[in-house]
Amino acid sequence: MRLIIGLGNPGSEYEWSRHNLGFLLIDKLAADAGTTVKRRECRSLVGAAVIEKERVRLVKPQTFMNLSGEAVASMVAKYDSGETDESLIVISDDLALPFGTIRLRARGSAGGHNGLKSIIGALRNNEFIRLRIGIQPDHPVSDAKAFVLDQFRKSDRMELTEVLERGAEAIRTVLRDGVGKAMSTYN
Repeated sequence: MRLIIGLGNPGSEYEWSRHNLGFLLIDKLAADAGTTVKRRECRSLVGAAVIEKERVRLVKPQTFMNLSGEAVASMVAKYDSGETDESLIVISDDLALPFGTIRLRARGSAGGHNGLKSIIGALRNNEFIRLRIGIQPDHPVSDAKAFVLDQFRKSDRMELTEVLERGAEAIRTVLRDGVGKAMSTYN
């Protein structure tokens, strides 16, 4: 079974923030699979689904972004069989990538993202797939923290539907064809 974990912050005040792209994509995957992500488990909201003939758990950690590793480590301990490095997929926003850009990696560093840093620290390795979605605007950002916690602009929300669809298709490609094929298609 695969764990697909979207990073974000719990609470209605963060629901449409840039930092919650992981949560938004998990909700999109759940809706496409005809399920919901609402069962409380391992300090997360969880939903079971079958996507591309794979059993998956869709997960939204409820520990706030900077402590995501605590919830992720709990979920991995409970569900990860350790059969493959591809059993964990983490979805996050990325301020270093232009808005809407998708980057898949089979493993790697946190790249300055505190949620990924927390997960790498809690798991004591960086051997998991990550899908990063760019949120960088077309202008300089003076306060990164305020920017990522701010709501999407109305003009960006129109594009957001397309960005989430591409992200969902990238995840489906990982599940169906593997991370290598997905990387060559979406990076």
